[in-house]
Amino acid sequence: MMMKDAPLPLDKGLFGRLRRDAGAAWESYVSHEFVRALGAGTLPERAFRHFLIQDYLFLIHFARAHALACFKSATLADIRANAAAVTAIVDVEMPLHISYCAKWGLSEAQMEAVPEAMETMAYTRFVLERGLAGDLLDLQAALAPCLMGYGEAAERLVRDPATRLDGNPYAEWIAAYTSDGYRAAVCDAIEALDRLGATHGAEARYPILLATFTAATRLEAAFWDMGWAARE
Repeated sequence: MMMKDAPLPLDKGLFGRLRRDAGAAWESYVSHEFVRALGAGTLPERAFRHFLIQDYLFLIHFARAHALACFKSATLADIRANAAAVTAIVDVEMPLHISYCAKWGLSEAQMEAVPEAMETMAYTRFVLERGLAGDLLDLQAALAPCLMGYGEAAERLVRDPATRLDGNPYAEWIAAYTSDGYRAAVCDAIEALDRLGATHGAEARYPILLATFTAATRLEAAFWDMGWAARE
């Protein structure tokens, strides 16, 4: 099973270095058993619905984090980029997520009424705390595993012979994270992190950035753990 596009440049620049140095934490995230079950089409629907609800709640805080990034930005270009990210989440990604969830019998009102899981709270508040305590680069290091990690996890699935797309109830989810638009967003974010690192002293601060990135990666894996646990 081959993709028509070249592999994502996941080993490039500052992100590539963070990804490599996160080691086993990164691997356990992008190759999580929850993801593999999505690819095989064997994930129990109750687990996927639970994940979808928590992902809806997560997106709200993801938008808040990018709004915080606007405040932390020192240039108009960075403000515009992060404002565009907020708009994309609120006006594009969230409506698409709500529409997709409706196909699984979940209304926005239902999802809004569900309490946040501890894993959702831990991850989102960690990202916001890193942004509040640090600068824009600290915040982006905490955000990076989400966008890039979903891109890598989905790309691995479509390249894996064990993945079943025909008749797979999760094929649409996999397609969303391997779409041209999503892949372009990943590439843009990798380049943007490089530019930000160059202007914000990433080399001197690398150990702290790696600690942030690795912690966020572990929290991402815990988010999959949450979904996986809901299958029972």
